[in-house]
Amino acid sequence: MFNIAYIVCSLLSFSPAIVLHEVSHGFAAYRLGDPTAKSAGRLSLNPLKHIDPFGTVIMPALLMMMGWPVFGYAKPVPYNPMYFKDKRRGDLIVGLAGPAANLVLALIGAGITWALWPLVTGSNGQAMLANSFFQNFYLMFLPMFVLINLYLMFFNLLPIPPLDGSSIFAFILPERFLPQYYRIQQYALPVFMIIVLVLPYVLNVNPIGIYLDVTAGNIANLLIPFEL
Repeated sequence: MFNIAYIVCSLLSFSPAIVLHEVSHGFAAYRLGDPTAKSAGRLSLNPLKHIDPFGTVIMPALLMMMGWPVFGYAKPVPYNPMYFKDKRRGDLIVGLAGPAANLVLALIGAGITWALWPLVTGSNGQAMLANSFFQNFYLMFLPMFVLINLYLMFFNLLPIPPLDGSSIFAFILPERFLPQYYRIQQYALPVFMIIVLVLPYVLNVNPIGIYLDVTAGNIANLLIPFEL
């Protein structure tokens, strides 16, 4: 059973991670001349405007219960590449804006842990950690915040449609192959969900989990001043 502190810390870590991820996509598109996300009200920091029932609620909850890395997705922010002066470059910038936001959030979380580290290891450190609120904040929330943002960053950087990393793939594809690529994108989500949730049971191995441990897990251990 998960305790209340773990659930609260998970929600407080996951919610801003996915909201700012999606808002960053929309803001990047807006700066490139596309008003679609702004007109749809998706540049808001209100989490309710970005919730996808499966990707934001069900999938992370299932992963949490199975003890796997917690990641997921929000309702994609709409944008129209026809507004961009250079569609391929614009697609790439918009695609990478979300993972970049998660990287910044992870670095902020890590920066706070390092800023508090001298206090925690100082003469009053034991007294500070005896406070349950501070203990949960420092030893649970901050590492989880860093880790979840890195999970979302690396998960979305996979070059598989419809994830953000596919924008890199589209950027380097010869233009003559783009129509076929965009057609494949329409059917990519259900196939990808099968790979993420079903394949581990069939193969008895979780390739996405291994990838996230090797990338996000190792980087989080480098960023945090104590062992996770």
